[in-house]
Amino acid sequence: MPLAVYVLGLAVFALGTSEFMLSGLLPEVADDLDVSIPTAGLLISAFAIGMVVGAPLLAAATQRLPRRLTLIGLLVVFGLGHVVGALAPTYAVLFACRVLSALACAGFWAVGATVAVSLVPTGARARALAVMIGGLSTATVVGVPAGAVLGQHLGWRSAFWAVALMTAVGLVGVVLFVPRTEPGHGEGRPPRLRAEVRMYRDPRVWLAIVTIALFAAGTMCFFSYLAPLLTDVAGLGEGWVPVTLVLYGAGALLGTVIGGRIADAHMFGTLYAGLGAATGILVLLALTAHSPAAAVTLSGLLGFGAFLCSPGLNARVFNVAGATAPTLAGATVTSAFNSGNTLGPWIGGLVISSGLGYVATAWVGAALVAGSVVGVAFQARDASRSRVVAGGSSESEATTNRRERVRERVRER
Repeated sequence: MPLAVYVLGLAVFALGTSEFMLSGLLPEVADDLDVSIPTAGLLISAFAIGMVVGAPLLAAATQRLPRRLTLIGLLVVFGLGHVVGALAPTYAVLFACRVLSALACAGFWAVGATVAVSLVPTGARARALAVMIGGLSTATVVGVPAGAVLGQHLGWRSAFWAVALMTAVGLVGVVLFVPRTEPGHGEGRPPRLRAEVRMYRDPRVWLAIVTIALFAAGTMCFFSYLAPLLTDVAGLGEGWVPVTLVLYGAGALLGTVIGGRIADAHMFGTLYAGLGAATGILVLLALTAHSPAAAVTLSGLLGFGAFLCSPGLNARVFNVAGATAPTLAGATVTSAFNSGNTLGPWIGGLVISSGLGYVATAWVGAALVAGSVVGVAFQARDASRSRVVAGGSSESEATTNRRERVRERVRER
């Protein structure tokens, strides 16, 4: 892996810490800004929605700008958003800062993923994306718990200052180590938004999007309500919540590393393994949630299963769309994941409000993730047919994409 890819992962660590740290700071934020905890919780939803909307908008708006310059600008905006957030005198100001930070975060994810895959051979895309996802996994293990500790001892604003500092470190890394790149497909040809938008005519792209959204919604449907499940259902003390979160994050980091190393060579096998494992673990959690040992152990294993397939899910979109739409491919991945991240907690809330209880979120989550397994099955069948039609089973999907790219150029002319 080029050093620049690891620098992008470092920056994602700061972004990921910010995205999830408020889940451990809501009481402090609510008390300081004189709002209710549910109102403070809207700050999390605002970030997720900003990610969904911001990824395609920022990717399109910056499409003709040099990608390195775009990454620098987005990190500057993200860091300043946290400086203003740390100084926010009112809830409204903090809410606006969260939306602005989410837009910058979404843009960085979209453009950063495009840069990462452009720096490596086609056969190493999943590994490169795994490094970026590893930054997010590490944030769940280290950044989010550390933010909660800072908030409890030095106030919630200290966590925002810490993210601003980490963002500055990531900014220096991007300036020093990410190579200068011109906009385009790497061949001196400027990108054309109209041409890239054609990717959405491809049913393979939509199938990949739906698969990602179902997976993310299923895992977040359960994970969003993990804390009350541990305390109210499993009967554990509150001190076990951060311990379980660390186990989940450690499993996620391990799954990302392994998934990134094997997904390029065994794309669909990795997706089946990760999504199938996540589905089975959620079913086991629903059956054994009243057992403290089972609840803690299985939650850690869920992190492994969920993130084992994440590099492959990311790379799949680039495999089917990256040849003709390198910019929007990264934006599409970001929006797909965050669409699921937004829908999952909402669906889980509906399940709980209906009186089915916290355990039911595991059942519903398992059903949603199982739907993503079906999506992978359709993708695998389609990929197999494409190889045969394109010239025999020995031809790779990447070769097929190169042929599609040539045809796209002909149409543009």
